[in-house]
Amino acid sequence: MAWLYLLIAGLFEVAWAIGLKYTDGFTRLMPSVWTVASMAVSFLFLSLALKTLPVGTAYAVWTGVGAVGVAILGIVLFAEPANALRLGCIGLIVGGIVGLKLVS
Repeated sequence: MAWLYLLIAGLFEVAWAIGLKYTDGFTRLMPSVWTVASMAVSFLFLSLALKTLPVGTAYAVWTGVGAVGVAILGIVLFAEPANALRLGCIGLIVGGIVGLKLVS
């Protein structure tokens, strides 16, 4: 169950990070509310995962899921570059997440 909590935490990390782009410096109400709520949910599920998982593993996976998700959505939503080197680096992060899952 802890890994599911960690996945949910990571997805909400993606939501709040992308939400920051839409808040316009926290001057837009609804994107700001969504962003802050997503932060709270992300931290809640991370804390639940930390009851069972080692903190180093959980934090690395949480930030990795967030980084990969935000990088992919940046490409899709904001036309950020999707060159081979960038995609390869994203793949390395995914490999690290999978490796941590396998050894934990």
